[in-house]
Amino acid sequence: MSGVRWGYRLAPMRNTRVSRASEAASLAPAPTRPHLVLARHGSPGYLTRMNFETLSRWADEEVEALVKILPRDVQEAAKRCTISFEPRPGLNPDDAELAGDELGLFEGTCLLDDPAPEEIPRIRVFVENLWEWVEQDEQDYRDEVGTTLLHELGHYLGWDEDEVSERGLE
Repeated sequence: MSGVRWGYRLAPMRNTRVSRASEAASLAPAPTRPHLVLARHGSPGYLTRMNFETLSRWADEEVEALVKILPRDVQEAAKRCTISFEPRPGLNPDDAELAGDELGLFEGTCLLDDPAPEEIPRIRVFVENLWEWVEQDEQDYRDEVGTTLLHELGHYLGWDEDEVSERGLE
């Protein structure tokens, strides 16, 4: 695959969260097979099953709502990207170089480099990693899906890791 691959990986959690509306302002086809994730709720040792379809549906709802509040030019950029929800990295043959703890990944040529018309930029969101990252909390999961999308969209817009970080999208 030509172009750039930017990953959004696990890092220490911040003590403060920026709202998705603030994050959006700073920017001026799910698989069909079932996949279960064990999720902790309440007291230690209590486990529930969280399936891939539910995580993907929640992620899709958040992405759809978030794109609607982005500035018009960023909305247009987001519409040019294929956004996929996957359980974890490593299911794609090109994933050999990934660590496995990525939350999202941008693949393709950034908008500043004038990608070829046939090249479709892609944002991959790894829903199981996100679910584990937020310690199985639905609202935190939804918030982090938004942050991950904005982070990867920032790479599509041509921002490097430092520029994405400066906008609070780490």
